[in-house]
Amino acid sequence: MGQDDKLENTAEDLKGKAKEAAGKLSDDERLEAEGKGDQAEADLKQAGEKVKDAFKH
Repeated sequence: MGQDDKLENTAEDLKGKAKEAAGKLSDDERLEAEGKGDQAEADLKQAGEKVKDAFKH
């Protein structure tokens, strides 16, 4: 997995967690759901990178 991809995915996950927390604090269900979606997208990208790495080795 490339370091740049790893950092981008981690940043996206953290951004999602922040959105989710902000949504919970402000009672904004849309923002909370958007944060969860960002986290899921980051997880999916991480999994894809791990698969690519597995085929490289």
